[in-house]
This record gives sequence, structure tokens and C-alpha cells, in this order.
Amino acid sequence: MQSRKIGAVALMVWMTSLTGARATGRVFTYTYEPEVMPAGAAEFEQWVTLRSGREGVGKEHFTRWDIREEFEYGVTDRYTAALYLNFRADSYEDSVTGNSASTFKFRGVAVENRYQLWNPAEKPVGLTLYVEPRYSGEEASLEQKIILGQRHGKWKWAANLVHETEWDLHDHETEGEVEFDLGVTRQLTKRWSLGLEFRTVSKIAEYEDWEYVAMYVGPVLSYARDNWWAALTVMPQVWGDNFNGEPDGHENLVLDDQERVQIRLLFGMEF
Repeated sequence: MQSRKIGAVALMVWMTSLTGARATGRVFTYTYEPEVMPAGAAEFEQWVTLRSGREGVGKEHFTRWDIREEFEYGVTDRYTAALYLNFRADSYEDSVTGNSASTFKFRGVAVENRYQLWNPAEKPVGLTLYVEPRYSGEEASLEQKIILGQRHGKWKWAANLVHETEWDLHDHETEGEVEFDLGVTRQLTKRWSLGLEFRTVSKIAEYEDWEYVAMYVGPVLSYARDNWWAALTVMPQVWGDNFNGEPDGHENLVLDDQERVQIRLLFGMEF
């Protein structure tokens, strides 16, 4: 029930955000593009991510909503900074007791920093570096990305090499995560683009035990106007491998720490 309420609120926020100033727009939701905002430009972005379908963790009918508010500002023509507020809501049924449970957590504040080394409008390939620290009181993380991309006529692609370290400040545990994101899209009309996103994610416990690798692929649809933009990706897990056995009972999927499907909606507007 709580997950339905959160989804309804997210949809209402999206519907009320369809007016505003000129927006820059994104065509992918998981893959960052090398473009940055011009100096003095400001934008609000709403992120809503649905993660559904885990098994082998004592939780049935698992659903997670990741909610993120982003306030982005072009400090210079090459450097863009953003402030994130992160929230998470989980709902599931206990596989032992059969009782339903739900939680809602504040996942902390993050500060995004993107610096463009090569402008794709001037170079054969755009190159941007990304650093994002996050802190919630219970945990902290540091994420880095190398962002590549370019447009060729109506086609556009982007690729991200991602590394993140997360610290549990209570249990004093450390996890490393390595990710590769790739997006390719084609502009269909002045406003619509359609493409594919591909994502692999791996986790390394204490930087000693390589736990798994999971792969996702799915369509991405984006729409842009002068005053707002939106993008939606539906990305099922197509393959995975747990290196320490199969706690979820699936040989070719990772469902104890990853999901069967992830769906992400982004929308934004400048002000």
C-alpha cells in the first residue's frame, strides 16, 4: 500500500511539473551524458526508480522505490554541481511469518560534481569526470564516473565507467561496486527519442570477495519540450552470476541483492 501511495505522489509531482522555464533534457536515465549545464543555468530533476523482484532473502513480493530530488547549477561552462536528497521505501512479505512490512528511510544528502574535459561539440568524443560523495549519518559513500559520449546526426551514445565505495558507519563494513553503463538512442521526431540502455553491476565485499555480476538491458524513451523533459527506462535483468553459490536458487540471475526488473523515470525543468 505504501509503495502505491509513493508511486501516486511521484506521478502527481510529474504532472504538476509540466510548466516552467527552458530545460536542457536527458535522453538516458541510468547513463550520464558528457554535456554539462552552461554557467548560471539551474535545473530541478525528479528521480523515481522502481526495483522489484528479489528472492532468497526471506522477503516475498519485494518492492523498492528510490526517490531522489536533484537541484543542479552550472557553476561555469565546464563545471556543474548538484545537491541530491535521497529517500528509499521498501515493502515486502516475510516468507516465514507471512506478515507484510514496509520501511521508509532518508538515504542522506549527496553532492554531485561534473567537470567536462572535452566538449562533444568540439571533440570527436565528449569526456566528463564525475565525483559524488554522500552521507546519511548511518552510511557514507563516494562514487566516481568517467563519462564518454557523442552525437552522430540523429543518433546519440554515451558510456560510463563507474566505481563506488560505501561505508556502513555502524557495522564498520565496506563494500565496493563496479558498474558499466551504455546507452544508444535515435531521435525519432523533434521531441521523441527511442533507444536502449545496458548496465552491468558487480559488488566486492570488503574489497576482498567478489560477490556477483548482474546485467540489465532495456528500452529507453525520452521526450523534450522547450520548458521540460522526461525519460523512462524499463530494464529487466537478463543475466547474473553469484560467485559464492546460489542463495536465490537461480543459476543465471542474481536476485538476493539485485532485482528482476528496474524501472526509472526522470523529469526536469530549468528555472
